[in-house]
Amino acid sequence: MKKVAFLLLSILFFGCAGDDRPNQCSFLLNVGVNFNVNLNLPQFNQLQFPVNAVRVEGPGNNGLILVAVNSGTIRAWDGSDPNHAPSSCSGLMINGLTATCGCPDGNEYELLSGQIVGNNPQPCTLREYRVTALGNNQFVVNN
Repeated sequence: MKKVAFLLLSILFFGCAGDDRPNQCSFLLNVGVNFNVNLNLPQFNQLQFPVNAVRVEGPGNNGLILVAVNSGTIRAWDGSDPNHAPSSCSGLMINGLTATCGCPDGNEYELLSGQIVGNNPQPCTLREYRVTALGNNQFVVNN
């Protein structure tokens, strides 16, 4: 009986291998983000209207992309392509409700969901940051 128990424990212990696959979504650094957004300011005014997007340089890995989903709801994405190592081409450019990187593969992401679009499948979606409404058209973006 002890041999059977030992055999079962050995199978469980040695049979459970760790995940040896490298993390394919590890290009973006875990940088601290704490950014205030006031929709009453001219640079953010268009976020008062649904389905508009604004790029902010500075915070995050390569700036932020803010998107007005509907009245009073904003989503914030990192402005760098999560499927590329940081480079001069990995910054995302807003094209309506999509964002495209400047690298040769031209990865394109849907800004309402963060999912990649097109026929170029990639393992990573856009990195999202938390957005908290403070009231009076003010929000804080952080992680």
